[in-house]
Amino acid sequence: MAAELVRDEFGLKLTDGERELRGDFGSMKKRLKQANLERELLVKAARIKNSEGPVRVIDATAGLGEDSLLLAAAGFKVKMFEYDTTIFSLLSDAVERASEDEELKDIVKNMEVINGDSIEYLQSGECEADVIFLDPMFPERQKSAAVKKKFQLLQQLERPCGNEEELLSAAFNAKPKKIVIKRPVKGPCLGGKKPDYSLSGKAVRYDCFVFAK
Repeated sequence: MAAELVRDEFGLKLTDGERELRGDFGSMKKRLKQANLERELLVKAARIKNSEGPVRVIDATAGLGEDSLLLAAAGFKVKMFEYDTTIFSLLSDAVERASEDEELKDIVKNMEVINGDSIEYLQSGECEADVIFLDPMFPERQKSAAVKKKFQLLQQLERPCGNEEELLSAAFNAKPKKIVIKRPVKGPCLGGKKPDYSLSGKAVRYDCFVFAK
């Protein structure tokens, strides 16, 4: 059976009859506690020194929005781009349900979801982001035994990144204050470009490019 979107009493889900996938911000509530947020490597990587007001982030490869949720909970203003219409529908549904949750509603006010090509936006000259966050999918993740079965549904839709150089070039051309790239901890640098510095955990690494303003 081909995977299809189905709405039930819990919201929208993608299912093939055996596996199912839905956006679920509720499962992340523990990570959103302030003390825990301060330990999140992504939050540390996206910080801008001496910033005035909320830091504006473009999540150019939003997926199901979990990374954006962490940033939004830490006070960043996040604009999320997702080009796949099915994944966009799941993400939008997750944001909508979270807006009705007392613990999440103020967080998702910091999140905007856009169904579109982030590369086109970054190349448009209209981007005013302080930080551009990139988390493209890569073949290394496809082969990992740690990939949960339900995310195999997602990977049927979101293919490994085939235009990484174009994506990175568009991010540079948008002239943000910082670019943050999520990578497998032992994976190669995106587009072969060495970052200014990296923050590494057990499974992932955040490569950071910093630009003087």
